[in-house]
Amino acid sequence: MQPIPSFCAPEPWPPVKIERPNERYAEEILSNVGACCSEMSAVSLYLYNHTILTQSQPDFSRIFQKIAIVEMHHLGIFSQLAFLLGADPRLWTACGGRPCYWSPSCNKYPTDLRALLQNSLDGELDTIAKYRCQAGQICDAYVTDLLQRIILDEQVHVRIFRQMLMQIAQNC
Repeated sequence: MQPIPSFCAPEPWPPVKIERPNERYAEEILSNVGACCSEMSAVSLYLYNHTILTQSQPDFSRIFQKIAIVEMHHLGIFSQLAFLLGADPRLWTACGGRPCYWSPSCNKYPTDLRALLQNSLDGELDTIAKYRCQAGQICDAYVTDLLQRIILDEQVHVRIFRQMLMQIAQNC
């Protein structure tokens, strides 16, 4: 399933493949699947935001739903990459050499609209920083191409959340 175009970057997707298996890279990419700063966290948070805004802010609710679909696409890509690199693509990450399963407790759940939007924006900015760092450390052109392409989508989300914050500031 391809994400909804206006909620992702227009650039084409590179292939989901790797140069060769690599345990260190697998662990890094697996953290994008099941760590607290991960696509799973984004998906769960945005579905939560979608749900709680359905009645009071239906337009914002739909935006969160559509962005969650884009994040699900990223989750699928990172799961495939982690598997190809040699990891078991469960919703987990390595913590001190031991597996740590993803939990909904990774997320903050503000219900105030401004705080909710700022929390979402901060998460996207943290994600971009994480993926840029990974792209600078991983020496596999296929993996770094995918990281760079996913960053483009996350930048679209940053712009959307900033626009939403500006919209509520203007309505106050």
